[in-house]
Amino acid sequence: MSWIRRQWQRLREKILGEKASPEFIARGWAIGMFYGCAIPFGFQLILSIPTAILLKGSKIGATVATFVTNHFTIFIIYPVQCWVGNRLLGGGFSYGAISHALHDVVKDQSWDSVLQLGEELVAAFFVGGFLFAAVFTPLVYFGVLAYVRRHRARVAAKHREEKTNG
Repeated sequence: MSWIRRQWQRLREKILGEKASPEFIARGWAIGMFYGCAIPFGFQLILSIPTAILLKGSKIGATVATFVTNHFTIFIIYPVQCWVGNRLLGGGFSYGAISHALHDVVKDQSWDSVLQLGEELVAAFFVGGFLFAAVFTPLVYFGVLAYVRRHRARVAAKHREEKTNG
């Protein structure tokens, strides 16, 4: 089985394995996606789990969905997010300049490297992040909700069929 297929299977099991309402599950995944887009890597779990508890959402989903930004994807997502945010703010940073500045932050992992980005790029990060969160959070919520409902309907139909033929 390919690596991608195994990862999809693990994700599927995490989504469908919870014994909670579809809304509860979807709410947790949406919370995780929101923080995965809007908040810098490293602070996401600190916020997503308490929010999931407060809003009665899946803590598993809130945790796993934050990993949309991880050590592999941030080299693509963060520069795009900052570039979009910078454009919305009327800035003139190039994608290459943003990518280079963020590479230093990831490499150094220090507050000094973040502060060297400057206010304009930090503001662009949050503007782009909140835009991405506004787009992807509802998509994840309704996508997971539909996926869980469809799966449970299939399982229930299969169970009814087994009882009838049984």
